[in-house]
Amino acid sequence: MSKFRSGVLYGQELMDLYADAKQNGYALPGVNAVGTSSVNGIIEAAAKVQSPVIVQLSFGGGHFYAGKSLKNDTMQASAAGCISAAMHVHQVAEMYGVPVVLHTDHCSLENIVWIDRLLDFQEAYYAKHGKPLFSSHMLDLSEETLEKNVGICEKYLTRMSKIDIGLEIELGITGGEEDGVDNSKVDASKLYTHPSEVYYAFDKLSKISPNFSIAAAFGNVHGVYRPGNVKLSVEILENSQRYAEEQLDAAGTKPVSFVFHGGSGSSPEDIAKSIEYGVIKMNLDTDMQWAFNCGVRDYYQEYRDYVAEQIGNPEGADLPNKKYYDPRKLLRAGEAAFVERLEQSFADLNCIGRNK
Repeated sequence: MSKFRSGVLYGQELMDLYADAKQNGYALPGVNAVGTSSVNGIIEAAAKVQSPVIVQLSFGGGHFYAGKSLKNDTMQASAAGCISAAMHVHQVAEMYGVPVVLHTDHCSLENIVWIDRLLDFQEAYYAKHGKPLFSSHMLDLSEETLEKNVGICEKYLTRMSKIDIGLEIELGITGGEEDGVDNSKVDASKLYTHPSEVYYAFDKLSKISPNFSIAAAFGNVHGVYRPGNVKLSVEILENSQRYAEEQLDAAGTKPVSFVFHGGSGSSPEDIAKSIEYGVIKMNLDTDMQWAFNCGVRDYYQEYRDYVAEQIGNPEGADLPNKKYYDPRKLLRAGEAAFVERLEQSFADLNCIGRNK
């Protein structure tokens, strides 16, 4: 018997899932998608390991999903692509038998019209269907002051909670560069969050809804770097969790749900410690892009004599090669490598068999 229902989870179901993760010592992979191949690969991997999963889209991923030729000056294509992707996930998740969290990734104040468009659509959708399209959205206002960051998040959580949508916020900055967000030259001090900042946000948002998570910076950097170039301070999560427990007089409860950004290339030890300190979600993008690339690369290497020409291959000069250059072949090769790599991340996150 499954622990969570198949399909897109939202509202109390989302909170129950994250509570289960904290209680049982695992975290969910939050995997960025850019099209049906990556969406299907994410859910396929989750079905293989019998665990819930998080499908997430950035504004760039949404734009690509809708079509890069589309105008996007007010995030209209990003929103349309995300809505299209969400419809796709709602359509197939139950067929795979997988509980899915649908999420959007980093959104700065500059691009907040993207989230406004998604919420406008979902408020009408909720009125008609009694549920939202997305489980949660992320606001990354870490470039603003703490007070402004949290103040804006309060307003959005108030709006989201009315239609059963959760919120993820960011405190401190994740370094590096990803999908058009470049923090590669940011002041190193901003890569580390103070426990009092975490509790400030937790206290403010808790008064509106318990359905939120916090991406606290502890040296995280987007991308993959050689060992020693990224210095994680996972103890920041432990200290923040303990600080919140002290303020609430609730020792051992792990009240804060943390999110691990910039997790590509992290050691198993750091991942395990972060989960112990309350991380319930780890973002994956860079490693997954590389895995998909490797699948396509290896396909071309294996069949290079069959895809060089439409007709003629080592088996005969007049033989057609259509079955080799069919785009579905190389895309499926990318998907297969993507799924294999994601299975490894499920294992790293202690997230195998979590829907049994």
